Amino acid sequence: MVSEDNEVVADHYPFIRIYKNGRVERFYHLHNFCYIPPAPDSDPVTDVSSKDVTINSHVSARLYLPKTINQKLPIIVFYHGGGLILGSAFFNKFHHFLNLLVSESKSIAVSVDYRLAPEHDVSTVYEDSWTALQWVASSQDSWLTSYGDFDKVFIFGESGGANIAFNMAMRAGREKLNRDVKLNGSILACPYFVIPHENVDVENSAAYELWSKVICPKLGSPFDCPMINPLCKTGPSLSELGCSKLLMCMVEKDEMVPGEIQMKFVEGLKKSGWNGEFMFILVEGESHSFFIENPDTERATDLIKQFASFVQCK
Repeated sequence: MVSEDNEVVADHYPFIRIYKNGRVERFYHLHNFCYIPPAPDSDPVTDVSSKDVTINSHVSARLYLPKTINQKLPIIVFYHGGGLILGSAFFNKFHHFLNLLVSESKSIAVSVDYRLAPEHDVSTVYEDSWTALQWVASSQDSWLTSYGDFDKVFIFGESGGANIAFNMAMRAGREKLNRDVKLNGSILACPYFVIPHENVDVENSAAYELWSKVICPKLGSPFDCPMINPLCKTGPSLSELGCSKLLMCMVEKDEMVPGEIQMKFVEGLKKSGWNGEFMFILVEGESHSFFIENPDTERATDLIKQFASFVQCK
């Protein structure tokens, strides 16, 4: 007889495995993820300094600041990927990517470390992310106070983090941020959405399985949940997006969220009546979140420059 310590109730290898006693096993070593400390004296390659801050007892963040500062800098609030079940703001791949992005965009970045599902309800993930955004808006850190331009606040998410960024932009359309700060723009890169599509077997996809069996097993079909299906009939209109411009980035070979699904979101946004500025990037020949996995490649470098141009309002 298998003990509860070893009895598996949900196996989604190579990402996550859940045991009957509630233990969660994450296979970070298979994805070359590991903790890396901040660089308060600056990263030797990019000359970007970083430090860790505590926002409250559950939420923390890593801040990034370029060495050369000639004027107030745009502020990027970054939500890391990992399907809401994996990752940390303090992991090597996100750290490396943000050093490059901050160096290129001449901005301040706040990389949010939020709690993860399934140990925590998905609403906790979004609440932690909103808490961090409100903390940024309230300007409680010396880097933000001294160097940040609060007329240029952006949110940026990749994969699961793009799902979070979308939900934060929607909430910002309904609720005020502290000090009446406005979101200048949002970047959604390879967003984790589950939207029904006539030409895609969405119900047998990894994205559908993870949401319905790991992240939100009690909520029923992802199709009926506006947090993961932005076009859900019971959800708010996309016209309520609380940002003045949005950049959507897709890749040609997205094995997690097929392009047809992401284009469905684009079509829905255009039909919604949202009056912001929309920009779209399609990177050919690349796979899901390649710019996080291999940010030093030519295509990733070019994409980071496009992200930077969006933030610099060019």
